[in-house]
Amino acid sequence: MGTPSRSSAQRYRPRSSPCPVALAKDPSRQRPSRRSARGPRKRSAPRPVFDGRDRLSWLFLSRLLPVMVLLLVLWLADTASWLPRVAAPSGARQLLLVKAVLVFLSGVMIVARWPRRDQQIQLAIYLDIAFAVLLIHLSGGVAAGFGLLPAVAVIWGAILLEGRQSLLFAALASLGVISQQLYAELYLESYRGSNLEAGLLGLIYFSLAALAHLLSRRLRASERLAARRQLDIADLSTLNDFVIQQLSTGVLVIDGERRIRMLNAAAQRLLPAASAQRGAELGCVAPELLDWLKDSLSGVPARGRTLQLHHRNLRPTLQLLGSSRANGALIYLRDEQELLRQAQEVNLASVGRLSASVAHNIRNPLSAVTHASQLLAESTDLGPEDRSLLTIIQRNAQRIDEIVDSVLELSHRHRAELRRVLLNSWLEEACDEYREHHRLSHEELVLRLPKDSCWVDADLRHLRQIVNNLCDNAREHGKDHQGRCRMRWTLDRDPQTETVEMRLSDQGPGISADQRQSIFEPFFTTSPRGTGLGLYAAKALAEAIGARLEYSDQPQGGSCFSLTFER
Repeated sequence: MGTPSRSSAQRYRPRSSPCPVALAKDPSRQRPSRRSARGPRKRSAPRPVFDGRDRLSWLFLSRLLPVMVLLLVLWLADTASWLPRVAAPSGARQLLLVKAVLVFLSGVMIVARWPRRDQQIQLAIYLDIAFAVLLIHLSGGVAAGFGLLPAVAVIWGAILLEGRQSLLFAALASLGVISQQLYAELYLESYRGSNLEAGLLGLIYFSLAALAHLLSRRLRASERLAARRQLDIADLSTLNDFVIQQLSTGVLVIDGERRIRMLNAAAQRLLPAASAQRGAELGCVAPELLDWLKDSLSGVPARGRTLQLHHRNLRPTLQLLGSSRANGALIYLRDEQELLRQAQEVNLASVGRLSASVAHNIRNPLSAVTHASQLLAESTDLGPEDRSLLTIIQRNAQRIDEIVDSVLELSHRHRAELRRVLLNSWLEEACDEYREHHRLSHEELVLRLPKDSCWVDADLRHLRQIVNNLCDNAREHGKDHQGRCRMRWTLDRDPQTETVEMRLSDQGPGISADQRQSIFEPFFTTSPRGTGLGLYAAKALAEAIGARLEYSDQPQGGSCFSLTFER
């Protein structure tokens, strides 16, 4: 059916304020997801039912087929008794041959795209009405059966052209039929038909033109509404995809054939296989997850069950998208370590004020104890045993003071103020300052920088504390079997994902498997002199500036902490 002369999506695109998706996908501030790394998806406007060339093509076919049928009818009219008799069959055949030639010429004009589309439609309608009236005249009048031929041209004109031109076509067709009827009654004797039949045909032309015009208007309105709805749905789909990609919970959508149809960045990070992409089979990516899905669908109790995938304990949940298998399912993947961390943050936030208040109240009597121990140490009447006990008091008082300082520092943490930082020069200055403060050589703290510039958005105060905490942890726990400390900072940039990674590695004994889940928990330490807040504070500060702090073992031995900045 017909459509407006221009694309409905272009003429009726809703004007709205910039959606959050457009702001969030600013390439200067956000890192591209794995989906968008393949390039931004171009959203084209909905294509109308028929564009300009399609409409002309349908009009060409609707004109060509009746001409062929009428030529066949007139050619067999002399031999077949069941066909209507025509007054001047030879003249009618010649007229139809001329029209057939003109129809083929119109096909050439469609291919050549000249003249304009609306001009080609108007020319075709005018010629069809004129040839139909001449055919009625040559066939002997409206009673011969060809009186409805102008109605076809009027209907096509009302459908394909906007405005009230359909009434003009109906008026021309009615005027032509009535005029030839009057001419035949005045000058021709053997003419079939009456003025009543001609008038009824004119009334039919106007009725069909009005009806087709009304239907075409409603069709165009429906098409414009569908175009707007399609754009709204496309915007909503893009927004949903953006929101899902930002979720920390892994989201996995599979179809009835157990193929992955959609997954977000968190799911790609949690799944073990590098082939975790759209279209991949779930059994090839994660066979354990497929077995869990089969058990859940078969009625085996699977709620609360955890899966070991990629050295992570995952807790999947299932949401069916329909009652049949073909509808697929939605799987949520939650990392138990992340759940524990969130629960821990909630607990820490609830006791944060209490901890700060308690720390303040502890500091006052602690200061008195420390001061009294210092005065007692100046006494000359103390024996060796008393001085040993006094040393224990001073050492533990100092440790309590360090814990109080750490708790107060966590509770009074400043809000992150991000700024653009060149990590190459900043990390070099931080390492030089740490060497000078702790009297380390360049062999004990090595720095390797890339040739490319590594720019990130970070808070310099938080970043400085993260680096110092990681270096203090490596200096305390990362000594080799000879008791020497060997640390190495490595800065690297991935040009594909545009992520920047800082890695601190040592040559110590590493961390045992049963302790890896607890190293970032508060107050967890293996040293009698430690507070257990260094790594916890480093991870919390890393999350505050939008970075990710993780631990991994080195193949040659030792520990490695990586701080990843995602664009």
